[in-house]
Amino acid sequence: MLKDTEKWPYRLLAPGPVPVPRAVMTAMSGKVLHHRTPEFIQILSDVWARLKIVFNTQQPVQIITGTGSSAMEAAVVNTLSPGDEALVVVSGKFGERWADMCETFGVKAIRWNVEWGTELDISSFIEQLQKHPKVKVVFSQVCETSTATLHPIREMSKAVRQHLPNALFAIDAITGVGCLPLPMDEWEIDVVIGGSQKAFMIPAGLSFIALSERAWKAQENSKIGKYYFNLAAEKKANQKGDSLFSIPTPLVVGLGVVLEQVEKVGVKKLWHRCDVLSEATRSSAERLGLKVFSASPSPSVTALITPTDSGKIRDWLEKERNITVMGGQDQLKGKILRIGHMGDIRDEDMYALFEALSENLGKPFSKASMETMFRTTGPLFP
Repeated sequence: MLKDTEKWPYRLLAPGPVPVPRAVMTAMSGKVLHHRTPEFIQILSDVWARLKIVFNTQQPVQIITGTGSSAMEAAVVNTLSPGDEALVVVSGKFGERWADMCETFGVKAIRWNVEWGTELDISSFIEQLQKHPKVKVVFSQVCETSTATLHPIREMSKAVRQHLPNALFAIDAITGVGCLPLPMDEWEIDVVIGGSQKAFMIPAGLSFIALSERAWKAQENSKIGKYYFNLAAEKKANQKGDSLFSIPTPLVVGLGVVLEQVEKVGVKKLWHRCDVLSEATRSSAERLGLKVFSASPSPSVTALITPTDSGKIRDWLEKERNITVMGGQDQLKGKILRIGHMGDIRDEDMYALFEALSENLGKPFSKASMETMFRTTGPLFP
């Protein structure tokens, strides 16, 4: 006898990991290449070149074998020294992680606590910059994934350049790069971080980091001990067409397929798809009587306030409809559902989610409005 979940196709609608395109899964399941062979080195070289397109930078984009947090740690240990001051925007769980990492390595983390889900106020941000003139690095999220809140990165970067011209501006763009415009060079952002299990549409296991010229100079002076996360050593190996350490070749092969398609259709297609999915989610949620949690909603993930325990709704979606979304963390546990808009999400996945929510909440739902929105775009892969 079939379990209830086996009656329904599995639908992954979390803010990471995300659904992987079938063509990418096929490529990753092929032969396992050795990471020092000419065949793989050519694939790696193509990936490095195409990553620069997505990051919109002339700087090298390095690949780290590890999830996004490993690139966050690499950013800390390569730009700071023990005793340095860092200003950290703490507006959710991942802002807390930046601060915790800094303190782990002897950096004085100045935590600027922003109410979860609120829109970051630039004038208040400038006050923090002026209040702490010794700060060496300012850390922030592009999208605080735990609250689905987007920060005004362009304005923040301008403020750092104006008020702390010698400081670096480092952003966790793990739920941002590939989802919305983030031109690293044009906006004078010094460190940008991405993760494979988000807009890059492959499983978790790789992270990406790009440093500006200012950040590379800081790297030369950093006194925090580093070995695996020594970006200068990795850069030296990359310049010779190699990786410093072993690298999971199937993930890179899959990444290569995604980036080739991105180059073919244009990165703006990625941004537009996230926009359409997020708009459809917010509009459909409103029809079910659900409110958006964030005052500054992100195109990459949406947080919805639920009338009952969101954990129970999430469990019901898993058990009864084979749909995975995420709930809230810490103070938001049981209060919100988080729905991701990255990866190979198909129109039918969204219909299934809202039809299931409609049944769970006892509210009528029509997919007609969603169909209208989806006519403007399609998935990245056919």
